Amino acid sequence: MNSQHQVILSIGINEGNRLQNIENAIAAIHLHAGTVVKVSRLYETPAWGFESDEFYNCALVLHTKKNAHRILEDVLAIEKKLGRTRSAAEGYQPRIIDIDVIAFDEEIIATETLKVPHPAMQERQFVMVPMRDLNLDWRHPILQKYLPELLKASEDKAHCKIIGTLQAPLGKIRLEEFNYIAIEGNIGAGKTTLTTKIAEDFNAKTVLERFADNPFLPKFYEDQPRYAFPLEMSFLADRYQQISDDLAQFDLFKDFIVADYHIFKSLIFAKVTLTDDEYRLYRKLFEIIYREMPKPDLYVYLYQNTERLLENIRNRGRSYEQEIPGEYLDKINRGYLDYIKSQTDLNVLIIDVSEKDFVKNQEDYVFILEEIQQKLAH
Repeated sequence: MNSQHQVILSIGINEGNRLQNIENAIAAIHLHAGTVVKVSRLYETPAWGFESDEFYNCALVLHTKKNAHRILEDVLAIEKKLGRTRSAAEGYQPRIIDIDVIAFDEEIIATETLKVPHPAMQERQFVMVPMRDLNLDWRHPILQKYLPELLKASEDKAHCKIIGTLQAPLGKIRLEEFNYIAIEGNIGAGKTTLTTKIAEDFNAKTVLERFADNPFLPKFYEDQPRYAFPLEMSFLADRYQQISDDLAQFDLFKDFIVADYHIFKSLIFAKVTLTDDEYRLYRKLFEIIYREMPKPDLYVYLYQNTERLLENIRNRGRSYEQEIPGEYLDKINRGYLDYIKSQTDLNVLIIDVSEKDFVKNQEDYVFILEEIQQKLAH
């Protein structure tokens, strides 16, 4: 089940440089509204409801955590930026850009400003034919019909002529060439959120840490000296078991895998939490296990300053984390950076996200994807 919404948009243009305007619209939607994960082919269709030049049309799917009305606001702002001026009595007329919200998951929304599914979509070939290219398992929530049924029943027989192909923005970012990416970071850095989002957008397999199931974690935050060793040992055993089990299901040469941790984090945390004697014993056990573990093709470290980490920890509201001191986070961060410096055979990318919010700001998420893509290019 996706943690993001699936939104279908339809774009139509019949003024100016139609291809350039379509490409500009797709790029703007991806940068400002949500992650454009699929784009249909480009179609030329006759003007609907009035005499005018033919339209260029396409459909796309985007992923977002925003609500439907926020997406509508983003779309209207993009239209305005690309040169469209809407009037109250607009009706059918030539358009330099027209972006419609066709569907938002399989929800039914009927407000003054927004109606989804779009009330006329089943009467428009120029909407449904491009939508068909997206290969979605989407059912009209009012009519209770899938797209092939809607197309068959439609009375609109206008011809939609294929003009060419359009590239989805994600098509330029070949993350899957890494096969196995581990995303790491301090407590509260957002590694699980980013891992899940990348996996959904790129249709990847995930390996997610089961930290919430560890019975020693709440006790550790209450009495660190007493529970540090059993906590770190249980984490190590669980991580080893989970990585072994999860990776065994996948083909490391074919599947694209994104993990929200790398087993070396066990040693980083252990060095901070254990006494010297405990750490020496722990390290011996760790090195036996580490030799057997597959290494990621790319190790991404999300750096956030301590002030921002503490704010994130407060906002997510896990009771047992609320008393974590800043000094502890500082030590963990130094441990990670020391580890990264010591690694000669690990492909490492450090991204400073202290001033970024890749959940609320689409531009920040695109920035992270581009950073990873640049690493791939080098």
